[in-house]
Amino acid sequence: MNTIATGVVAGDIAAPAHDEESNALIKPGYDPRLTNEDLAPLKRQSWGQYNIFAFWMSDVHSVGGYITAGSLFALGLSSWQVLVSLLVGICIVQFFCNLVAKPSQVTSTPYPVICRASFGVLGANIPAVIRGLIAVAWYGIQTYLASAAFMVLALHFFPHLAPYADVQQHGFVGLSTLGWVAFMVMWVLQAIVFWHGMESIRKFIDWAGPAVYVVMGVLCGWLVWKAGWSNINMNLGGVKFEGWDALPVMLSAIALVVSYFSGPMLNFGDFSRYGKSFDAVKKGNFWGLPVNFVFFSLLTVLTTAATLPVFGELITDPVHTVSKIDSTTAVVLGALTFMVATIGINIVANFVSPAFDFSNVNPQKISWRTGGMIAAVGSIFITPWNLYNNPEVIHYTLDILGSFIGPLFGILIADFYFVQKQQVLVDDLYTLSPKGRYWYQNGVNRRAVAAMVPAALVPMLCVVVPDWRGAANYAWFIGTGLGFVFHVLLSRKR
Repeated sequence: MNTIATGVVAGDIAAPAHDEESNALIKPGYDPRLTNEDLAPLKRQSWGQYNIFAFWMSDVHSVGGYITAGSLFALGLSSWQVLVSLLVGICIVQFFCNLVAKPSQVTSTPYPVICRASFGVLGANIPAVIRGLIAVAWYGIQTYLASAAFMVLALHFFPHLAPYADVQQHGFVGLSTLGWVAFMVMWVLQAIVFWHGMESIRKFIDWAGPAVYVVMGVLCGWLVWKAGWSNINMNLGGVKFEGWDALPVMLSAIALVVSYFSGPMLNFGDFSRYGKSFDAVKKGNFWGLPVNFVFFSLLTVLTTAATLPVFGELITDPVHTVSKIDSTTAVVLGALTFMVATIGINIVANFVSPAFDFSNVNPQKISWRTGGMIAAVGSIFITPWNLYNNPEVIHYTLDILGSFIGPLFGILIADFYFVQKQQVLVDDLYTLSPKGRYWYQNGVNRRAVAAMVPAALVPMLCVVVPDWRGAANYAWFIGTGLGFVFHVLLSRKR
């Protein structure tokens, strides 16, 4: 055995397979039941800090990110308190993203493969399927949100289609006929980008994030000019909390920021694996998270605040804002931009993840593309518009699924840094031999599973038990902490 400088250990099973068209480092000793070209380690890691920065821009610059940032300014806090909360929250996200990025970057393996070190070569399917299912639900909802921008465009140019946008007149399974057309158009557009592979996704997100900034800046400038600077109030909800009374609200705002990024944060390894170096990933995280997010939040709240004096109402949805502008150019440009923005976040956060996760279940029968399409098809059958339009259903569905994100994150971090001591036998991640380090018991590390169950149960109780509802905002932190502690304690007995 030989130890690489990064702290990753590689076995000497055989020389790597040579395939000039493939970037996969597949060795003859790798078991085909655990390996395909998408899951294997990479021969070349080519992403620089700008690519990681652009990844986070695509993740932040969305309708959901816009509404989340704007909602913090409506909590009754002063502007400086909100900015402090935003900065603290996003710095926590940056810290944890750096932690979760390292194991995948130094091994050049995706999230479900690095999970084999903690859950076992077969047990890794547990976190993979859980993360995949969460992504399917969110993929459907984000596609539905993007279709709203498409409908704005369609009705602007073809107002006679309005009856077909009414679900009561022309609808099926809770969605109007025009809604179905819009949803499927967005569904196909995303599938096309995804189908061309990770290199095409990289190129897409490299320009998508900056493009949104340009349009957001123009929209903001126009609204501020129309409103007049003196008529804009940055405290959207009015200041209700001062002194120590503001602290619990600020803590909730911090938790909301971290929770919003918890999904992409968990499977960030799917992208950090492409990083040229861990230093490049860290620099990309710095520019893409604290710097980018705070600037985008300021742009968002300024735009939102300006809608009150311009339109006579406070509008937190950017698609609705664009639809109110009496200009064909503005409507087209704005709607297209937010369609692109939502496609960007959907692909990076909810398409790539299940593609790797579902492929991990059966690598020879489910390729990366097949795994992604399974998620895409599944997103139709969950009828995301019914989820999104029913606050109680979406609350329980997504929060219960989300209760697993924290524990899975805590176990992954605990295992890599404290149990494995940052030493990973890369070749053993791809073998079913009982002599392999990650075989554990029949391919499953029961201690990791035992740590996950109670760590997920407590956040779930915070969601469903009324008396515990106050802790629901902190479910991710609770789950992460419990998963971390339980895994370390149980692994010491090994």
